[in-house]
Amino acid sequence: MSDVAMSSPAGATIPLSIHGPAGVLDLVVPTGATPVDVAREYARQAAEVGDATGIPLLQTALGERLNAAVPLGEAGVQAGDVLVATTGVHRPRRVTLLEAAKNAPETPELASLIATVAALVAALAGWYAARTGEETVRTVAVALLLACALVGALPFGRHARQRAAAAPAFAAAAAFAALHEPGVHLLPAILGAAGISAAVVAGIGRALAVDGDEVSTVWIVSGLTVFACCALPAMLGWDARVAWTLLVLGSMMAARFAPSLAVDVPDDALLDLDRLAVTAWSARDSQRSGRRGRIVVSAAAMERLVRRASRIVTAAAAAILVTVVIASPLLLHSASIDLDRIGARCLVFFAGCSLLLAARSYRHSAARALLRLAGLGALTALAIHLVAGPGAGHVDTFFYVVVGLGVIALVAAVATGRGWRSVWWSRRAEVAESLCGSFAFASAVVAAGVFRRLWEMTS
Repeated sequence: MSDVAMSSPAGATIPLSIHGPAGVLDLVVPTGATPVDVAREYARQAAEVGDATGIPLLQTALGERLNAAVPLGEAGVQAGDVLVATTGVHRPRRVTLLEAAKNAPETPELASLIATVAALVAALAGWYAARTGEETVRTVAVALLLACALVGALPFGRHARQRAAAAPAFAAAAAFAALHEPGVHLLPAILGAAGISAAVVAGIGRALAVDGDEVSTVWIVSGLTVFACCALPAMLGWDARVAWTLLVLGSMMAARFAPSLAVDVPDDALLDLDRLAVTAWSARDSQRSGRRGRIVVSAAAMERLVRRASRIVTAAAAAILVTVVIASPLLLHSASIDLDRIGARCLVFFAGCSLLLAARSYRHSAARALLRLAGLGALTALAIHLVAGPGAGHVDTFFYVVVGLGVIALVAAVATGRGWRSVWWSRRAEVAESLCGSFAFASAVVAAGVFRRLWEMTS
């Protein structure tokens, strides 16, 4: 043990261990000593044992060189630290871009945003490949989309959950681009094939995942539902508007039942305190009637439940948004007869209003925003159809604009006054949502052509 002689207040010392070419040297140095002072002492001790070396450079145990002009106390050196004495030139280690990416912290929010953008780009690529007239471009695009879907479903690397959530979109785009043919009558079958393709890739990702993936489950249910709604009318020879009617109506109902399916507390997560308190003596006592049991859910189980329900509700709201935005314009476009057109317009209107009213009951901000976008998307499609669709010349555009502005002003006034949070407005909104759902069911019969077919059969 050696001391570095410097003037310093009593007790302001730092015991250190210096590792270098001459061996290990234990020193007790003042906090005001610089690395140069310590290095000189180490060189002097090394010369006494016959290992004459120059004044070395001091580094931390992690290889960071200490500034020679900064005292050890200010440099962050603490008692018991290990310093390394080296005679070579300190060169900082160069970190490659790949190593920096591996060492970067996890960013699930950014990864989710990138996965969403990638899914949208995949949809645009599938649409462009389906509309192009060159078979080479279509084949290459389909191969790339399918390869991206299969690679994204593999549970390897970072952000595997986000990649698995976007992989079914690539599969659906690939199926749409590969099977698309001109003709509106083939569109339900093509979308049904795209839905089953997305469900298959989601099933592969869910089977390979280490933990349960709720987003893949929503993909599977949504893909199978789209396939059933689109394939059944195609096989039975029904009109395409039957498929679009089922999709719009199913999306409206899914917004109502998705939270009840997501929030499901398993029985093994519940703890019965009364049963846990039973001992050999208390087990002989008869249970008193009317006793209230104490059931407690563990905090870890509740956190898992909330995270699982949040992912399910958000994924379901995103599926509803995509389905409504695609099916609503197709339903309005396929209704060519006046009676069916009236039913289609009423169905889209009441479904959009029902989605807007159902969003108020969601406490998850992302799911609530997605449902509101779905309702606004349906109403926007209806407004465009009324202005530019068949029979637009008979529609008083000014009347619709005034009514629309009045509804917007009413909603803004109520939202500004926080009226939706009051009991009175909550009851009125619940009644309005029920009425919109009932009217949507009635409109679906007309929009699908069932009412007109029965009328023709009886007349």
